[in-house]
Amino acid sequence: MRIGYLINTYPRPSHSFIRREIAALESEGLEIHRFAMRGDRDALTDPADLAEHTRTERILEAGAGALLKGLFRQSLAKPAQFATALRLAHRRAQAGESSLMRQIIYLAEGARVAARAQDLGLTHIHAHFGTNSARVAAYARLLGGPTFSFTVHGPEEFDNILALDLGGKLALAEFCVAVSSYGRSQICRWAAAADWEKIQVVHCGLDLSRWAGPLPLPQGPFHMVSVGRFAEQKGFGLLIRAFALAWRHNPRLHLSLVGDGELRAQIEALIEAEGMGDAVRLLGWQDEAGVRAAMEAAHALVTPSFAEGLPVVIMEAMACARPVIATYIAGIPELVRPEQEGWLVPAGDPKALAECMLQAADTAPETLAAMGASARARVIARHDIRASARRLAALFSRATG
Repeated sequence: MRIGYLINTYPRPSHSFIRREIAALESEGLEIHRFAMRGDRDALTDPADLAEHTRTERILEAGAGALLKGLFRQSLAKPAQFATALRLAHRRAQAGESSLMRQIIYLAEGARVAARAQDLGLTHIHAHFGTNSARVAAYARLLGGPTFSFTVHGPEEFDNILALDLGGKLALAEFCVAVSSYGRSQICRWAAAADWEKIQVVHCGLDLSRWAGPLPLPQGPFHMVSVGRFAEQKGFGLLIRAFALAWRHNPRLHLSLVGDGELRAQIEALIEAEGMGDAVRLLGWQDEAGVRAAMEAAHALVTPSFAEGLPVVIMEAMACARPVIATYIAGIPELVRPEQEGWLVPAGDPKALAECMLQAADTAPETLAAMGASARARVIARHDIRASARRLAALFSRATG
């Protein structure tokens, strides 16, 4: 099979899970052509991401003139299909998905993807995220391109599900992938019941060959790590407030933050206001090796999110045999079981999170190690990227007949 993968901006530092998925599919014998609307070369530091950048065809780099000419040619070659797609563009603009001009841009991108798919002999397009990439894949299909599917991760798609028209996209698609049962339930809320069977749960996975032989828990004071974008939904501001409460009871606690984002200045101000400059370290963005090193230097991962899908960073920490402190939201309880692989706390409650940090710090080392071992066994059983790739390959095969 020759499959096209379509993502809005690719690669990005936070999209290593997509890169792993593509590599696993290729190891199963599929040929994958990478499409992105645009790239973000300046944000990339990981050699694997830089290599992926060179493999990716960026649609907008064709230029506005070429995209509009392609759309015009498509309208002449397939006038009925073009009229159907144009009516959909008007409806989606009226529904508030975006402006009509932006829908026309998506339509032109879809025409380009359809033409390139024909040139390359692609039999199916798979889009990541239920946002504009899935819309472009749907337009490509309406304009005579190959069948398509898409993966919904959340939480962004679930924040604006009516405007994004996930149910309408699903109706046009061969299937949709949710990364957790929770995600599937959210799509079912807005999809026609007749389309529910199209929603398939396929977990994001890890290349477990790269997570062999975890290091034992470190010696010394209890040290936690948190990884992610410094954005509202990730809850880092609440994490600092909770850590301050715990740190006042146990000044030996340490916390490292891996990541960056628009809230960095706010987080730095909170740390300074609490006088915790020696207890909290900001490590910035790290490549995969850097993230793993930060996890192995810690006793536990803490994920204070307000909204999530099912964070890959939790899988990575569990593969490192590290217990997890996380909020009881979205797909997280499907993976982390309280008192077995870690602890779950209510989202938005800094006092509960602080108490959990102190409880984890007081837990005997042998109990922490046993929780880490359970975490590693569970992620190996549920999130092997090879198993996920085989599941996806079977879905692609069925979609293309």
